[in-house]
Amino acid sequence: MKIPVIKKIVEAYTLEELHKAETALYEERDIEIKISGEDEGEQLTHVLAAVFIKEHMMENSSDLKTAIREYTLRVRNSIS
Repeated sequence: MKIPVIKKIVEAYTLEELHKAETALYEERDIEIKISGEDEGEQLTHVLAAVFIKEHMMENSSDLKTAIREYTLRVRNSIS
């Protein structure tokens, strides 16, 4: 998971585009948008993070920085 990559994805793509990419990755198909990552697993991680962040921004009227902080907090809590 690379936060700078996730930030670029959030800024570059719509929620609809991200959901299509998520579905394509789950179904092991090629994705229509450019998502950086060493493999499909990392690409999926980046897409899922971007979806969470975009949804958090919309639901909470928060800015990108705050939404990224919420996402990283969620990840830290899930692994501790």
